[in-house]
Amino acid sequence: MAKTKQKSSNAWIYWMIGIIAAAVIIIVIVDRQMDGGSGGAISYEDQPFIGEEDAPVSMIEFYDYLCPHCQDYQEVAIPEIKQKLIDSGKAKLYLVNLPIIGDSNKAARFGEAVFQELGSETFVEYHEYIMGERIQEAGIFTDQYLEEALSSVVDDEEKVEQVVSAYQDGAGEDAVSTDRELASDLNVHQTPTIVVDGEVFEGATFEELEQAVDEAANE
Repeated sequence: MAKTKQKSSNAWIYWMIGIIAAAVIIIVIVDRQMDGGSGGAISYEDQPFIGEEDAPVSMIEFYDYLCPHCQDYQEVAIPEIKQKLIDSGKAKLYLVNLPIIGDSNKAARFGEAVFQELGSETFVEYHEYIMGERIQEAGIFTDQYLEEALSSVVDDEEKVEQVVSAYQDGAGEDAVSTDRELASDLNVHQTPTIVVDGEVFEGATFEELEQAVDEAANE
């Protein structure tokens, strides 16, 4: 048991070191329109989330589908967050786009179309599928690839075509713009970033995140 706990802790520390190392590169390529945010009230309206709607604490994960650290976070940290914070009812986790790298904006827009047309549950399946692919190659998010990705989690071809049609008509554009604005308001410029009840989490371990959630619940 001690070895397992140590391994989990080391994984979190490894992830945080990677984030710090990548921060300078990511900030250089971040879209200029996100600079200069000054904070403000958070609106969670029309944002997909994992967990119970009445959970006392609202967390946000800002992610980029081409970010290798987001992919590591999905594999290493999210399962523990789900088990100990989400499934326990302590918090819910909103999934918010912050497309920075390459053509990740296309996958973000398509995901928002999935959410708008088919709902949160199907969106989460799409989201986890794309993250699980661990794609880091720019230009891979073609319309064909995105349609095939959705077909991998949705059996109904009519529903797939429904999403594709909405996407081609511009669905998701406004939602991704809203996500960018939220990131700017919170001064978030890199991925992955976790926010706990409006406060950017700057810890390095799951224990620190759990403490932040507990403190937010007691405020």
